[in-house]
Amino acid sequence: MSDDGAPRTAWLKDARFGLFIHWGIYSVPARQVGKNSLAEWIKSREQLSDRDYDLYFDHFDPDLFDPEGWAREAADAGMRYVVVTTKHHDGFCLWDSAFTRYKAPNTPAGRDLLRPLVEAFRSRGLKVGFYHSLIDWHHPEFPLDGFHPQRNDEELKRDAAGRDIAKYRAYLHGQVRELLTGYGRVDYIFFDFSYGPGLRPEIWGGKGPDEWGSDELLDMVRQLQPGIVVNDRLGLPGDVTTPEQYQPASPLPLHGGQSLWEGEQTLNGSWGYDRDNAEWKPPEMLVQMLVDGVSKDGNLLLNVGPTARGELDDKALELLREIGKWMRRHNGAIYGCGPAPFTAPPDCRYTSKGNRLFLHVFCWPFGHLHLSGLAGHVQFARFLHDGSEVQREEVDPAQVPNTVRMAGLPPGTLTLKLPVRRPDVLVPVIELFLRD
Repeated sequence: MSDDGAPRTAWLKDARFGLFIHWGIYSVPARQVGKNSLAEWIKSREQLSDRDYDLYFDHFDPDLFDPEGWAREAADAGMRYVVVTTKHHDGFCLWDSAFTRYKAPNTPAGRDLLRPLVEAFRSRGLKVGFYHSLIDWHHPEFPLDGFHPQRNDEELKRDAAGRDIAKYRAYLHGQVRELLTGYGRVDYIFFDFSYGPGLRPEIWGGKGPDEWGSDELLDMVRQLQPGIVVNDRLGLPGDVTTPEQYQPASPLPLHGGQSLWEGEQTLNGSWGYDRDNAEWKPPEMLVQMLVDGVSKDGNLLLNVGPTARGELDDKALELLREIGKWMRRHNGAIYGCGPAPFTAPPDCRYTSKGNRLFLHVFCWPFGHLHLSGLAGHVQFARFLHDGSEVQREEVDPAQVPNTVRMAGLPPGTLTLKLPVRRPDVLVPVIELFLRD
C-alpha cells in the first residue's frame, strides 16, 4: 500500500459527505456553559467532580434509541459514512469495554449501544468510523492538567501528583484494540485531541505523541485494520486533515503537499445535544458549506447530537431532510467530484468530474452569468434539478454596446442566459457538458 494513503482514502474522497454523531451522558444535562455552546464539555467547564457527574451516568436511559432510524435519516440526507463517538473526553464508553465499568451497559441503558448503531449504518451501505478521545477525565491515572474538571481542586491535585500516564496509555491502547477487533471492518478512526504547540504546556499539560504512545498506537491501528483511514490528531501525520468549525479559504496542505481534508461542522454550534441552543444554521448555508468544501477538494462531516432518550432532535431532522431533498437531485455534483481548473463567477463555486463541470450558484443574478475561459468548450448546459436546458451564447469581444446588446466581455467568455426567477432549490446547479 502506498505511503501517501491514497488507496486508503479513495472511498472517503468519493463519498464527500458524512454524519458525525456526538452522543454520551452529556446529553442528559444538555446545556451550555456561559457563552460557550459545547455541551459535551460540561464536566470540564463546570468543573464537576466524578460524583457530581455520576448523576448523568445514573440517569442515562435512551429508551427511544432507534439506530435503524438514524441510519435511514443519514442515508436519505445523502451521507455516505458515519463517525460516532465511542468515548469522549469525559471517559464514558458507548460500548461494552472490558477495561472499565464506566460504560453504557452499566447505565439504565443496560447494553452496548455501539454495536446496533454500527450494524444499522452498515446495513444502509454507509462506511463506519469511530471517534475516540485521547484524553479521559474519569480515568484514575489521567493527570490533572489545565482542561481537567478538577484542575482547581488543590487537595485532589496533591493526591494526584503521582499519577502514572503510562498506565493510562496502556488503557488507551487496550480500548482502541477492542474497538478495532470487536466490530468487524472499521473504515475510519478519528482521534481527538493532542494539545498541540498552540497550547502553553505550563498551563495545559502539554500532552502529545509521547504521552499517547502515538507511534506505537498508529502501528497497532495499521496492523489491525490495514485499510483504515486515520485523521491528523495523534500529533503525527495522518491520512486526512480535519479543520473544525471554519471553512478553509483554499485547499488545505497535508504533510507539505495538497491532500484530502474534511471539515467538521455542527448544525447549531454544539457537538453534544444542547436543549436551549437556537443558533441553527439554515439549510442553504449547510449545502453551501458542503459545495464549498468539495470545490476545494474537501469533505463535510456534519454533526448531530442525539437526545438523552436516543432521538435526533426535531430541528436536526428538519435540516437533514432539507439537505436530503437537495442531494437527491444534485448528488452527481458532489459524489466523486473535486475542484475545477476554471475560476467560477462571483458567489458561485465549481465542482467537476470527468467531462462534467457543475456550476453552483449561491447568489442568483439577473439575466446572465459570464463564465471566464469556457467559450468554445461547452456543448450543452442544463439545470441539474430538472434537466432543463440553459441557453448559452458567446458575445464578440469587439461588439459595441447598443441598447440590449451585451458588450465589453473579455475574450473566451461563455454567457449563460438565466430565468429571472431563481429555481426553487437550496442551491441551483447548472451542469455543463464539456467538449472532449
